Amino acid sequence: MSVPAGGDPVVPVAAGSPQVTAGPAAPSAGPRGPAGLSRLRLLLLVLANFGSSMALLGPMAYSLAVRVQQLVPGQAAVLGFVLGGGSVVSLLAAPVIGTLSDRTRSRLGRRRPWLLAGTGVGLAGLATMAVADDLAALTAGWAMTSLGWATVGGALNNMLADHLLPQQRGKLAGYTGFTVQLAAVAGVLLAGAVAMDSPLLFLLPGLTGAALVVPFLLLSREEDSRGLSVPGALTPGGLLRSFVFSPRAHPDFAWNWLGRFAVFLGVSMTTTFSTYLYAERLDVGLEEVAGFVAVTASVGIAGSFVGSLGAGWLSDRLGRRRPFVVGASLLLAAGSIVTAFASSAGALVTGAGLTATAIAVFAASNQAIVLDILPERETAAGKYMAIFTFSQRIPSSLAPFLAPVVVSIGATAGDANYTLLYLLAAGLAVAGGLVIGLRVRGVR
Repeated sequence: MSVPAGGDPVVPVAAGSPQVTAGPAAPSAGPRGPAGLSRLRLLLLVLANFGSSMALLGPMAYSLAVRVQQLVPGQAAVLGFVLGGGSVVSLLAAPVIGTLSDRTRSRLGRRRPWLLAGTGVGLAGLATMAVADDLAALTAGWAMTSLGWATVGGALNNMLADHLLPQQRGKLAGYTGFTVQLAAVAGVLLAGAVAMDSPLLFLLPGLTGAALVVPFLLLSREEDSRGLSVPGALTPGGLLRSFVFSPRAHPDFAWNWLGRFAVFLGVSMTTTFSTYLYAERLDVGLEEVAGFVAVTASVGIAGSFVGSLGAGWLSDRLGRRRPFVVGASLLLAAGSIVTAFASSAGALVTGAGLTATAIAVFAASNQAIVLDILPERETAAGKYMAIFTFSQRIPSSLAPFLAPVVVSIGATAGDANYTLLYLLAAGLAVAGGLVIGLRVRGVR
């Protein structure tokens, strides 16, 4: 199959095959296999991923903290409850929406209706937060925002599963992984450019993000899905089953899920306390550590650029995924160990750079793996992509509760045991990488 530089890929039609028409077709067994994405559609998809991530991460990283401070001054802990409430909503909704997406039959296809609906709900949530005058309204707005933009992200991931060729998967995973890193920074910069009491604090990143999603929505065609067969009626039991899968039937998917869970549990636990670690090791107050955090963030972006794009391109070029995952897990362990024993700014920056590069390599190559081994790709890709995201979302939800327990072990004179926390993260990284490297057999 040849893929032109712009427009849709050229898909040869076998002699005697029925032609696709604009209207409903006779029911078929299921969607077609991956046909690849053109360069134009790849670019639009990366921009859409950047926009939706910016609309979601901007409020999470900055705007919500500002609004909580305005509503309940001096009660920073409230921010965790607001963020947690919205995250739980999107976490529980993800597999249900993925299952419904697989079963959607419309002229726009299976994924584009959810892309459109998610953008609308996400913007409505941002508007709600922009005018919220109490915590209940703010929490409700964040729940809508989280649900909406997570739905957009899920629809984009499902389109990757539907259409990407194997030789495109690592590269695209690298691009999208890097754009997420940039999106968080861009969202904060846009929000910080307006007055803190302005509705644009929330709306500017969201409207900019939506403007980047719309071109992909309009210009990236998806095959009419009204002619596809529907796999029976959807029952409440069927919806509950959208949260689970059979590890025995899909061992590669299960081992990959478990390995990724271990890696991101360690990453999430260290992220929870990184600012406090920097303040302690540099012997400065929290209010003085902001500049150093900015330095480590800049190094992290550079590391993410090299790691994401380099690993994605090379894994496609070489046709290998597992060596990159194992190498990234070892590099992540090295970064965690350096940070565990660091007592100077230089050592802390080195640890942060190694960690950021390793996470980027791991994320790009591991997403390519899951796209390679995805179960029931033609009929249930949305369900399994949503379950795949649990391997990162659940650790990020557990980490704020587990990390305080770990740092209290062996702590003396009121000092937190950050060394143990980072050594545990190093162990989890190695364990997760080895599980994937040794047990996932469906990819090289």
